[in-house]
Amino acid sequence: MSVSATASAVARAEAPAATPSRTAHGPGSAPARPRSVPTWVWALPPVAVLALAFLYPLALVVQQSVTPDEGGVSLDPYADVFASEVFRDALTTTVWLAVGSTVGCLVLGFVLALVIAFVPFPGGKAVARFVDVFLSFPSFLITLALLFVYGSVGMANGLWTDVTGAAEGPFHFLTTPWGVLLAEITYFTPFVMRPLLAAFSQLDTGQLEVASSLGAGPVRIIRRVILPEALPALAAGGSLVLVMCLNEFGIVLFTGAKDVTTLPMLVYSKAILESDYPAACVVAVVNIAISVGLYGLYRVVSRRAGA
Repeated sequence: MSVSATASAVARAEAPAATPSRTAHGPGSAPARPRSVPTWVWALPPVAVLALAFLYPLALVVQQSVTPDEGGVSLDPYADVFASEVFRDALTTTVWLAVGSTVGCLVLGFVLALVIAFVPFPGGKAVARFVDVFLSFPSFLITLALLFVYGSVGMANGLWTDVTGAAEGPFHFLTTPWGVLLAEITYFTPFVMRPLLAAFSQLDTGQLEVASSLGAGPVRIIRRVILPEALPALAAGGSLVLVMCLNEFGIVLFTGAKDVTTLPMLVYSKAILESDYPAACVVAVVNIAISVGLYGLYRVVSRRAGA
């Protein structure tokens, strides 16, 4: 082979091959870029489900609240409901039960969470796990358990009549507002304990040891070290309990407290027993407005507190 033939073969081997893009699109053309889907398209499915499952029924409730039975759009149902003494009593009862239950849950939940997190005792981890399981229990189940213990024919009254020979026992508070308060505190306290236990698990135990070595007592350690770290969890758990107590229906119904009328019970009474749907929708709208307002207030406070 001649030298010129060898040089030509080497040059052909070293020459760059044609790129696929140039071959496919011609000389000087840029490769095609895949089109990206706009981000708002991905939001359409959840928004559609939310609209059908929640916003549309809510809109129907609001529409019914301004539509009297005689037809047309009017605010007369709101005027009639607000002027009713039954509504004012139900609103007052709902608020004080919700606030009282929230305070009780905060105090009891904080104490129980402290014991579980910082006081070693056999079965502590099992109790902490049971708190998670307790959150899945329905509210009426706890109410039935209290009825079995403190009801008119419950264990406590039965034991009292067996010992004293009396015709009936002394425990009849479950059908009063105090019974509803006890049932709500019993059921909703774990909703405060769960975020507290999570917060306590992240607390640096070295701070407790340093405070103890400097002579701080248990009460001072709780007030100066543990409580500031627990405030965001207390705020989260307390706001959740407050909103849930405002909308609680099953506990009031299953305690059999006939003289205790809350806003959810008033909705049930107006809609099912009296067939007054505009009035029931008015009460429901008020209940929703209070719940949403409290949630918005919680968000503002938590944002300013840095929670």
